[in-house]
Amino acid sequence: MKHIVEPRQMMLADPYEHVFSPVAYKKVRAGWQGVFRHVILELLPAEALARSFSDELGRPTKEIYSMAGLVFIMQFNNWTAEQAADAYMFDTAIQYALNLSPGAQSMCSRTLERYLKLVREDGLAGRIMDDVTSALVSVLDKNVREQRLDSTHVFSNMALFGRTQLMGVAVRRFLSQVRRHDRAAYDALPEELRARYAPSEQRLFGDTQRDQAARSQLRRQVAEDMYALIVRFSDDKLHNTRRAYLALTRVFEEQCDIQERKTVVKEKTGGRVMQNPSDPDATYDGKKGPGYQVQLSETCDSNSEVQLITAAVPQSAADTDAQSVAPVCEHIKAQGHQPSTLLADAAYGSDDNVQQLSQEGTALISPVNCSKRDPDKLHIDDFDTDPETECITRCPEGHAPLQSQHHAQDGVTTTYFDAAHCRCCARRSRCPVEGNERRRFRHTKAQRRGAARLREERSESWRKTYAKRAGIEGAIGRIKRRTGLGRLKVRGQAAVYMAILLKVAGWNILQAAKVWYKRLNGAEKSVGAYGDTIADLIRRVLDAAIQKKRLAMFAINRIIRKNETSRILHAGRRGLLSALSSKGEFERLGRLWKSRPYCIAGVWREIILDPALNHR
Repeated sequence: MKHIVEPRQMMLADPYEHVFSPVAYKKVRAGWQGVFRHVILELLPAEALARSFSDELGRPTKEIYSMAGLVFIMQFNNWTAEQAADAYMFDTAIQYALNLSPGAQSMCSRTLERYLKLVREDGLAGRIMDDVTSALVSVLDKNVREQRLDSTHVFSNMALFGRTQLMGVAVRRFLSQVRRHDRAAYDALPEELRARYAPSEQRLFGDTQRDQAARSQLRRQVAEDMYALIVRFSDDKLHNTRRAYLALTRVFEEQCDIQERKTVVKEKTGGRVMQNPSDPDATYDGKKGPGYQVQLSETCDSNSEVQLITAAVPQSAADTDAQSVAPVCEHIKAQGHQPSTLLADAAYGSDDNVQQLSQEGTALISPVNCSKRDPDKLHIDDFDTDPETECITRCPEGHAPLQSQHHAQDGVTTTYFDAAHCRCCARRSRCPVEGNERRRFRHTKAQRRGAARLREERSESWRKTYAKRAGIEGAIGRIKRRTGLGRLKVRGQAAVYMAILLKVAGWNILQAAKVWYKRLNGAEKSVGAYGDTIADLIRRVLDAAIQKKRLAMFAINRIIRKNETSRILHAGRRGLLSALSSKGEFERLGRLWKSRPYCIAGVWREIILDPALNHR
């Protein structure tokens, strides 16, 4: 049976004020726990989780907002399910963040794992990331017009195998399934084959010599064993649908070929191949290894105390940065955080990406990739080119061409030069112009635009603007150290993507906590500065609620604790009704006060949660 407590329904007096010491209470309110309780908790998809439970039948669930919050908190604190369950029961600061009553909480790890499964299968992590980020950008008044983009590699919780060991592990796991479910079929296999895969996965092929010839021979033998098993059990319905057999088949198809009825191991496989049967979704990056990656876009406002991650897009490790610009920018735009300037390294700065973002109103500032540029040769940027016609006007030696014509169909400009000038040119060995009698040079718009970008990179203003990009490198390092993003405790695409998104969203909360208390303390002071009369107090509360309703709710409770409760409760209905009537939309609260004169908390709640405030 569903058990949901609306997080915005706050108690008149906070019980944690008497649980913590004054110093501890001030610290927990000012920390990420305060941000989580008063801003984040109400944003969590409790209603989506509640759909998995009955309204009337069964034992009451744990409070669902608190469970959604615990799933969130455990990720950016890098806890296991057991550690998170212990924190739910024993950590008073966590209970404060989850809006639970202090103490008297119980939890087992299996209950938490059920909620983890619901969040993972329903894909709620992306929704949490987007909602949390949008809320924090709004509360902190963040400037998102300038952002920086980069990616980082993420290792899942799986063993790292070489090619031969991967193939051997796939065979061994399949043989284990055959032995468990069909002993007769296992005993019918050649004894030599069974003995070869009898050692544990860590010791598999440990007795093989380390020279290249021996390892190549072993790899061919394992490939032949794989093919023999696939053929042997291809028509066996007891085994050919098992996960181990499907993994065996996939590894063979990705790593091997059949050529002239012989099993041959491929020289190159590419990155989109299985790295471990335990995590079939992980792929390979040639520089960083097996696993996953995430694209991160961060604000880089020089006038802001903290920066927030505006978008996190998890990907396979085989995805390239150049291909990732479009999906990342689409995601940012969908959340209403489209930047006017996006800083990125050279891997993102293809001409296609620069042109596409320019059409969408975003300037991609990225160095030109010069990895294939020969520094000893002349290039299009050494020629004088008319950007309007795309035609070359002069060569590096100052000679005009015989003819230069741009072809709109294929976007190529073809230019011809006088061979007489070229024969006596001192730069001929470095010149890209080809031919003998009729010297020809061809270039495209993209090459010309790249040349213009290279010239711009040499300017001091460009370097000063681009210098901000380096900040995201340090931010990624801090995220990995604080949240455990670099090496996760889970494997499988769904679990990995959920962990990535919640860890990055949690980092935003930790960042927001650095400035949360300053904003909060300012709201409390402004609300409390209007004297002690009940009429003035309510007028100020209404104004604060309209402007900053989350902060105002927190400040109201502070005011109630500072003032004498009896004085407020017996302050006379006339003064209160006078204050309420000055705001026409709150006349109904006056009627509420008449019927419930001692429910002052109800008045505060009605003020803060009034739907009329949402559009103000």
